[in-house]
Amino acid sequence: MTDPLDAAKASAARHAVERYVRPGARLALGTGSTAEHAVRAIRAVFPTDTFDCVASSSATERLAASLGLAVRPLRGSDRFDLMIDGADEVAPTLDLTKGGGGALLREKLLARLAARLVIVVDDAKLVTSLGERAPIPVEVVPYCRPVLELELAASGYRVRLRSVPSGRPFLTENGNEILDLVPAAPLRRPAEAEADLRSKVGVVETGLFIGLAERAVVGSPDGTIRELVRAAPAGVVEPQAR
Repeated sequence: MTDPLDAAKASAARHAVERYVRPGARLALGTGSTAEHAVRAIRAVFPTDTFDCVASSSATERLAASLGLAVRPLRGSDRFDLMIDGADEVAPTLDLTKGGGGALLREKLLARLAARLVIVVDDAKLVTSLGERAPIPVEVVPYCRPVLELELAASGYRVRLRSVPSGRPFLTENGNEILDLVPAAPLRRPAEAEADLRSKVGVVETGLFIGLAERAVVGSPDGTIRELVRAAPAGVVEPQAR
């Protein structure tokens, strides 16, 4: 039986690809179940077109290759036309919690290199404030992790080391560990929370994506799709779909 929320994500991913991907585009590919839907939609909508792709994980790279989408290593000069990715939470400001798939460092780097970041979610991912429904992943250096666990707990977070089924710590493709943080209350000032987390020695990156997403394509189980657009600063004209 099809999961209604997964079907909503798949429909939203297809909508995002049809509306924002163009043949020959330079694409940054995300990680996780929603990103998988987007990759499959790219090949379904453009069955014979060639794209210049860089992936945020080996899992996404393998999926893309299986569909005939060539993926190459990241270059220092890379800039991308578009990144379509998922999120664990989306606030009304389009600030995000990401990293449930463990690729938050690479996803954030690619997002910063992309001219446009379009987020695809089902409507269950919409929250009033970040930290409301999903933990905040923080990628940390394993050597520093015991100290960080105590520091973060003292800062008011409930701290959990992400692990694999065997009980061993989950390791990112960068060789780091992930601490999943539950704040004492949803974050009212997520930019300040991100700055505080990043200031701690041993923190490599956080799953708080602040001010990066241009829009979110939101799918609902009833089949409807809507778009949320981040408000542009005064005097700035919002980019139009190409």
